[in-house]
Amino acid sequence: MSKSMKLAGLKSVENAHDESVWAATWVPGTTTRPSLLLTGSLDETVKLWSPDELDLVRTNTGHCLGVVSVAAHPSGVIAASASLDSLVRVFDVDTNATIATLEAPPSEVWQMQFDPKGTTLAVAGGGSASIKLWDTATWRLVATLSIPRPEGPKPSDKSSSKKFVLSVAWSPDGRRLACGSMDGTISVFDVARAKFLHHLEGHHMPVRSLVFSPEPDSRRLYSASDDGHVHIYDAEGKALIGAMSGHASWVLSVDVSPDGEALATGSSDKTVRLWDFKMRAAIQTMSNHTDQVWAVAFRRDGGGRLASVSDDKSISLYHCS
Repeated sequence: MSKSMKLAGLKSVENAHDESVWAATWVPGTTTRPSLLLTGSLDETVKLWSPDELDLVRTNTGHCLGVVSVAAHPSGVIAASASLDSLVRVFDVDTNATIATLEAPPSEVWQMQFDPKGTTLAVAGGGSASIKLWDTATWRLVATLSIPRPEGPKPSDKSSSKKFVLSVAWSPDGRRLACGSMDGTISVFDVARAKFLHHLEGHHMPVRSLVFSPEPDSRRLYSASDDGHVHIYDAEGKALIGAMSGHASWVLSVDVSPDGEALATGSSDKTVRLWDFKMRAAIQTMSNHTDQVWAVAFRRDGGGRLASVSDDKSISLYHCS
């Protein structure tokens, strides 16, 4: 059995933003620069940070409300930020030039993620109860993957508000998309056919974060929910493989290590936890933050790094070994 991963605190930046930090992701390195950490905040800014020292590289402005999500293109050349103003700003990582501005109706832009090949940006469509797909060559909206409405005489507004889509995740091969809703359901889609496949059941409160395991276990989907549980699903076979609990409150974010061996979560109980699948338990709890932890993100291109961001306005960086 492999030795369990361990986290060690490396660095924290207090007051990294002027307000709560809601989003974080790693921008892949390019031939001219290393990987960077990208963060988004209620203070309406997006910031880029150096990977080891967390030195501020740049501050991007341009949103007029809080930034709820950030996403990095697999090339590392462009990235996107989404705000409560329902705008997605696509920008050049090195120059901050605006490449595209994608507009959506109010409260229809939440989490977003580029597909593994970088051809499509998927956006969790909030109140539209769908995932919106944007082509990264033309920046046109090319598909809307809608969650089927429940069968019944007349779907009420209430039923669609329950399907409010908060989170989205691509499978490593880009063939599947999963989204998490306010009512706890997870919906899985066949992207090429733009077809709804099935729901994954088990959560009964909002699912704010989803991530697929890397190859070769890429059918595995991990979910984080306000019900305090982390679930492991077989996304193809519709089966709930396991459930893990340990956080004292909502689980707001989940990410899987690049080798697929460990899982990290952030919670409104102010902690970051590291989980071992074999033991189905948290093996480590980090208490660097003084308020809820909105995002955790493993660096993908080696370097053994995990970052977390919080309502306490800070960023924490950990070494994973």
